[in-house]
Amino acid sequence: MELRKDCRYALVIPTSMGIRITPAERQPVHTSALYTMQATSAESNVGNIAAALGERVKLLTTFVKESEIALFIKGELRRRNLEFEGPEVPQGGPWGYRHQFNIADSGFGMRGPRVLNDRAGEVGRTLNVEDFDLDLIFNRDGAAIVHMSGLIAAISPETSRFCLEIAKAAKKAGTLVSFDLNYRASFWVDRESELREIFSQIASLSDILVGNEEDFQLALGIEGPNAGGDGLGGMIDGFKEMIHRVKSVYPNVSVFATTLRQVLSAGTHLWGSVMLSGGDWYVIEPREIEVFDRIGGGDGFVGGLLYAVLKGWEPEKWSQFGWAAGALAATLGTDYAQPASEEQVWSIYQGNARVKR
Repeated sequence: MELRKDCRYALVIPTSMGIRITPAERQPVHTSALYTMQATSAESNVGNIAAALGERVKLLTTFVKESEIALFIKGELRRRNLEFEGPEVPQGGPWGYRHQFNIADSGFGMRGPRVLNDRAGEVGRTLNVEDFDLDLIFNRDGAAIVHMSGLIAAISPETSRFCLEIAKAAKKAGTLVSFDLNYRASFWVDRESELREIFSQIASLSDILVGNEEDFQLALGIEGPNAGGDGLGGMIDGFKEMIHRVKSVYPNVSVFATTLRQVLSAGTHLWGSVMLSGGDWYVIEPREIEVFDRIGGGDGFVGGLLYAVLKGWEPEKWSQFGWAAGALAATLGTDYAQPASEEQVWSIYQGNARVKR
């Protein structure tokens, strides 16, 4: 797996931006009157790690024309050092297009988190490959890695084609392709055979493939992990067996990764990962972490892993930095991590929470 050199962009990421509002002080949605608002998408969360640490990251997206929400999103992306490109689509009246919207209750104690998604009329469903100059993006400007999510690949027939064409253009240009399967059952209703074919094609073009047991089973049709015995060791062995099955179907993929999570309470999780790079396994056995808001932890893991790949570090550090970036995201009220430095992330991995003056 070789990174392209002399690229304008470290990461290019297709996404559909939206708004997330979260009740103050981790209160439930149905009893709350005060909320914090942020711009959000799973894919921009991934890119945020590299962008915060000084890499150029470009989002390929679309906006509602003359929308104050679109202006808010653009301002938030600029603040986060995330570049963006995309057409502006007329709203078309009160029942026309808008940006996706979700309300997130972070949970507390034994009250689990709840996320209420509203994607009706989502402008991101109109993402069309014809609106972007792929030759400019991948050949003349250049990108080291393109990262895609199964959320974008599944929200409409247009975005499915968009993601597949992006993967093909990136592969042809020598750009590495990262694909986080992110299976969502509600997106697949009445499109199972169509999306299975699209996802399989994108996976076959990928260099880095990320997913949990449900993603690999339901998005790609791979048999899930067997019990493999009792306890943590059995669970990890089961994941390894599953990844071997995925590799046998997609032999051109260089890196397979999955996170491991056991929820003890809304505020305490066991957090780990399993990664196969080449023929070598890199396992971080689940360690206890404190959680302020779990949403975005998986995106942080992928973002940290991709940043480590971009830096040319050894594979062992890829999963370590990803694990710590995901743990960092879990400490924040936003669903993205914005590390102050590499050192801050490494301190999390090392378990060093001492004050830094």
